[in-house]
Formats: sequence, structure tokens, C-alpha cells
Amino acid sequence: MRRRPGDPRRQQRKTLSRWSVWIVSGLLTLIAFALLVHYRRLPDLSSENQHFIVQVATQSSLNLTEEMLSPGSLIRQLGDQITLGKAYVVIAKESSDLVLAWELSAQIRAAQQLLAKSAAQANPLEIEEVEHALQKFSMLLSEAKELHYDSAVMIMKLKVELLGLEEKVSIANIQSTAFGQLAAEAVPKGLYCLGNRLTMMWAIDPDFRSSIARHKLAKQIVDNDLFHICIFSDNVLAASVVINSTVLNANHPEQLVFHLVTDEVNFGAMQAWFCTNDFKGATIEVQNIESFTWLNASYVPVMRQLQDAAKFRNPRYLSMLNLLRFYIPEVYPALKKVVFLDDDVVVQRDLTDLFKLDLHGNVNGAVETCVQSFHRYHKYLNFSHPKIRENFNPDGCGWAFGMNVFDLTAWKSANVTSRYHYWQSQNADRTLWKLGTLPPGLLTFYGLTKPLDRNWHVLGLGYDPDVDVKMIEGGAVLHYNGNMKPWLKLAISRYKPLWERYVDFSHQLLQECNVH
Repeated sequence: MRRRPGDPRRQQRKTLSRWSVWIVSGLLTLIAFALLVHYRRLPDLSSENQHFIVQVATQSSLNLTEEMLSPGSLIRQLGDQITLGKAYVVIAKESSDLVLAWELSAQIRAAQQLLAKSAAQANPLEIEEVEHALQKFSMLLSEAKELHYDSAVMIMKLKVELLGLEEKVSIANIQSTAFGQLAAEAVPKGLYCLGNRLTMMWAIDPDFRSSIARHKLAKQIVDNDLFHICIFSDNVLAASVVINSTVLNANHPEQLVFHLVTDEVNFGAMQAWFCTNDFKGATIEVQNIESFTWLNASYVPVMRQLQDAAKFRNPRYLSMLNLLRFYIPEVYPALKKVVFLDDDVVVQRDLTDLFKLDLHGNVNGAVETCVQSFHRYHKYLNFSHPKIRENFNPDGCGWAFGMNVFDLTAWKSANVTSRYHYWQSQNADRTLWKLGTLPPGLLTFYGLTKPLDRNWHVLGLGYDPDVDVKMIEGGAVLHYNGNMKPWLKLAISRYKPLWERYVDFSHQLLQECNVH
């Protein structure tokens, strides 16, 4: 096929296209070159100029700070008026002057807007800007002063409010103490059920009572070659934990003799529980305090005080079970040495070494509590009374009941019970001490107490959530002294497992009574 001759118009369009490309490329090159030259002539902001900008900004901030601190500054005057105005707003509201309070609040907001504007612009305020605001604010403050909202009135009102708050706090503390005491004294439903079930078992079955009577072992009860531990309690489960924890941690539990004294209400329950459960061969004697005929008002001064127990906030401190610790030689006349345990303790070590301790002629072996100054004699006793001031050292070191070793031979020689009777008679009007068993104990055993190693008796698990972990781990006896007993719902959860490990929750009666 023969080729067609070329079109002259198409060749002309190709030539024009080539020239267009060259022209556009040249223009772009010129523009790029011009921009490069322009940016090279810009000042360098990376060193000196950047430092200059920061310096200017810093100087602006410093000027603003100086304005705030300068006594003659308008910003300072406006800030002072805002502070005073806020105080007057509070007083005006308390005086039910809501109109003045609203006007002051509005003026405070206007002044705050002026200060915000000054801070944003980094420039001090001019007199023309704030003159009207200052004058109006001054008039409102003067009006507040004329209405006697001056500093003296403010101070007086604050004092009245402070006294009112202190009174409310005092009432709240009293209520808290009272409610805490009620909660501590209340018997949980499970324990109440357990006591009732055991009492019914003991009361309705004469054969059961006869079998309990045959368990009495007179020889072990008076054998001074054995180790005798006395507990005075009306709480079946608490006493059970004390005995169970002691025998489980003893090297020779069959050598232990527990002397348990309870009241008439719980006597049957105690006998039923301890005679039907195994405690690794330990001997357990249960006695009724009502059987102690010598414990009467003619011999015991505190028995007369029990008639007036309603006067006192906590009659528990006058319970005879609680005070029986001062009559141990009368309860156990044949024994020579005993260890006394409260019913709110847990034993973690073998206690037989306590019986081997030499008390050096003292009657009482106890752990001292005067690591801190407030556990000294002046904490518990009234040293403004001449009988206390003349006979005792206010800085004498206090000690704790709850785990004590008593040498009953030395007790009788020192006639300790008579000393106790003397001080109880002297305190008939409650002027030597108020309540509790520890204050009369400090007086009765004064000069007759041998300090023991602190690891024998660790206190505070019934009120202090921060007892040292090492002390707890190394303690022979852990004491839940305080209102937060381990069998109550208000117990400190951190310490409760230490007590619960000695409760057999699989026991049929505990499950039936929902003890958990």
C-alpha cells in the first residue's frame, strides 16, 4: 500500500507542542530559583532570634508577676477586692442577705474577667479599664462593712461555727463508742443458737448429765506436776478456740489441765461442749461461778458495786467473771502456779515454758506495754488524788492482762487479794480510777510484777489494723483486746483467719446454727 503524503498542519502542531514544553519548563525553573533566593535571605530563627523570642515572652511573664506583687498595681488591688469579696459572700449568705451576696458574686465574676483579659494579652490593666469596676466593688465592700460584716464579726462567727462543729464531733464520737460497745456486747445469732442447742442437750437428758459427771478427774485437777491454765468465760466458742489452739500447739497436750469457770446460764452448754469433743487428751474442768459460796458481798467489796452497775457506761467491767482473776487462789487453793488466759486470745506456741520461768519472788508475770508513754500509770490512774500520788510512780510501766503467769504461793504470802480489796474500797466513789480491771490490777500488783518477753503476748488485734506482721508471726499468744472480737462481724478481716483456723466449721452443731 502506498503511503499517504504528510499533512503540513499536523507537522506544525508537533512543532508548537515542543516549544510549549520548553517554555513551561523554563518558567518553573525561574520560579524555583526565585523562591530559593528568597528563603536564603530570611533571618535564622534557630539560635539568637529564638533566644530573643523566649526572652521577650519571659519578660512579659515577669512583668505580669511584678504587677501581681506590686502594692500599687491595679491588678493587685482587683485581686485583693476579689479575695475580700468572697469572704463577704459567705457571711452574707449565712446572714440571709441574698441580694448583697448576689451583687458581690456578680462583681467578683466581672473582676475575674478583667484579670483573665490582662493575662491573655500579657499587658497590665489601664486605669480606664478598671476604674469603674474598682469603684463599684469598693461601694459593695463598704456596704458589707456597714452591715457589720467586718473582721471581728467574721472571727466571732467562725469561732461559733468551730465550737458547733467540735460539739457535733464530740457527740458523734460518743455515739460511735456507744454503738461500737453495743455491737461488741451483742451475741451473734449463730453463737446464741449454739449455746441454746447445747443447753437443751444438757438439760433434757439426765443420762447425758450423768456421763458428764463421771468425767470429773479429781487427781489431775489438783496435780501440781501438770500445767494448769485458767479461763473465765461465758462464750462457748471463744473458750473452745483458746483451749483448741493451746492443745494443738502443745508438745504434750495430755499434761495440760484447763480450769474453766462460767456463769449459771452457760454452765450446761460449756459442760456439754467440752465433754463431748476431743481436745487431744487434755483435762478440762468446768465450774459454775454460782457454786462459789464464799463469793458474796460481805467478802467481796465489788459485789456491792454491782448493785449500782447501771450508773456506769459498761457494766461488763463489773462482771464477776471478769473480776474473778483477783480471786484465783480462792478458786484453786491446791494449786501453786497457773497461767491465766482471756477468752479472746489465740495460742500459737507451746506454753509449758511459762511454768518454768523464775519470777524472782514476784506474783505476776506479764508483758509490759510502756513502749509508748501513754501506757504508763498516769494514763489509767488519777494522780491528782493524794492516795495515788503518794504511793505510785506516774511513769511506772503498765502491763497487760490476758496472758499472765501467777505464782499462787507468792500471792498468798503477799496477801494480794487483801490489797485488791483495800483499793476497791478506796475507790467506792470512782475517784481513783473510772472503769476496767487493769487499773486496780496495776495497784494490786504494784512492785509484784515480773516483765516477760514481748513475744509471749501480742496485743491490739481487736482494735489496731497495723500490728507488726513479725510480732504476729512470732507471738506465742495473740490477744484480740478491743471491741473488734474475731467472732463478730466488725472483726478486723486481716486477723480473723488466725482465730478461725481453730474453729471446726464442719461440726454438725456449728453448721446447724450457721456459724461461719
